[in-house]
Amino acid sequence: MVNVIVELSKYILLLLMIWFTMESFLVLSKKKESTRKNIFRKQIIILLSFDLLAFFVMFLQTEDVKMILMYGSVLLYILFTQMLYRMIYKKASMNLVNNMCMLLSVGFIILSRLKIDNAFKQIQIVALSTAVSFLIPVIIRKAKFVRDLTWAYALIGLLLLAIVLVFAARSRGANLSITIKGINFQFSEFVKITFVFFLAGMLQMKTDIRQVAVTSVVAAMHVGILVLSKDLGTALVFFMAYLVIVYVSTEKPSYALAGLMALVLASVAAYFLFGHVRTRVEIWRDPFADYKVKGYQIVQALFGLTAGGWFGTGLFKGKPDTIPLASYDFTFAAISEEFGILFSICLILLCMSTFLLIVNISMKMSKNFYRLIAIGLGVEYAVQVFLTIGGTTKFIPMTGITLPLVSYGGSSVMSTIIMLSIIQGLYVLREDEEGEELEENRKKQIGKQKKSKSKKNKSNKGNNKNSKNNKNKPKGESGKKHGADDLEDKIAEQTKKSLHW
Repeated sequence: MVNVIVELSKYILLLLMIWFTMESFLVLSKKKESTRKNIFRKQIIILLSFDLLAFFVMFLQTEDVKMILMYGSVLLYILFTQMLYRMIYKKASMNLVNNMCMLLSVGFIILSRLKIDNAFKQIQIVALSTAVSFLIPVIIRKAKFVRDLTWAYALIGLLLLAIVLVFAARSRGANLSITIKGINFQFSEFVKITFVFFLAGMLQMKTDIRQVAVTSVVAAMHVGILVLSKDLGTALVFFMAYLVIVYVSTEKPSYALAGLMALVLASVAAYFLFGHVRTRVEIWRDPFADYKVKGYQIVQALFGLTAGGWFGTGLFKGKPDTIPLASYDFTFAAISEEFGILFSICLILLCMSTFLLIVNISMKMSKNFYRLIAIGLGVEYAVQVFLTIGGTTKFIPMTGITLPLVSYGGSSVMSTIIMLSIIQGLYVLREDEEGEELEENRKKQIGKQKKSKSKKNKSNKGNNKNSKNNKNKPKGESGKKHGADDLEDKIAEQTKKSLHW
């Protein structure tokens, strides 16, 4: 009976995922607020049904009470997040909230499948991050000085990256994180945010050659420290954000082309300078050449991608445990094995929908500073998704980047939630500005109507006075006046005729 339920569940989970993904794109084309709210309600129902079925199936197979506790934690998180956003930020983008909750749910489920203790740690970090993130839109809305801290963002970012370079322990060939009281902090995840704020602050008003040159030097310092730390995947994320922000602010294709050429030269230089880069390129070219040692991770990931076929093996019916770092770098492979390739395609589309939503929000921002922040954070998110999935599928060499909101990692999920809350703050700010503009236009319209009414009243009063005066005048006087006028007209007419003759 359990096997039948598991077999049916994988198809139902797939249908729910397809439905949710379709709704996330469909809502982008809807302008009526009532229609959008109906879609959001459907998404919440789909999301709750998805979590209930997945955790129920996992509990049936493991009979572990922790699965029920984990489901209860996920349920409370989703309900509280939805409720608080509707209570505190009524103008927030619920589409972005729903996408975030769905991606987090997929992550909680796959982490519970792989190692339930990691799932509990992840949801604690997510809950804490979400609680902090509710303060960010308020700061963006009220604190206008955030636009004036340009060099503070640069100094903070460079200082944090330098601390990691000097004090971080080496992990998988790179200096990635610092351990403080048993907790690992990957500062580069948070510097991604300050880096974008610095770029936006520098290029919000001036985009001449000197300003771009100064900005490029400081950006190169960020990327250079990451290269020295051998964290090349994160360095690429930083560089792509820099490239897009410079292009959007200056609108000069020559800068983008120069940046791409620099990227090609830097990639070649990294290949010859760093041994682990050469190893990853060799594995990418032929992972089966040294399957048992160097190529083991990527080969197992490729097996996992295809093992479940289109519809997946079903939860606890596959072997994602055999994929090294399945909770970190190769989470996408574990999802593909048990949920199926079709489910993974929907996951990619959901990430694309999130990116398009961020771009849409950025294009609506009236202030250049906020517009550049939104597009910069959106690019960082999209590049991170591309690097993770591209490396797992052997489309590009593996970079060691985690899948945002899905993979296990406290610093990664915290920084991503903060990034999305910044986008929410910008969206709320834009909605408030639009509301203020509408209110001002309404007041102006009312003022114009009042002025026009007062003019009409004055003219009507004037006409009434004239009519009263005419009425009060004796009929004889008015008759004489009209008679004199008629006589003058007749004389003038006769004069014209005589002259013409």
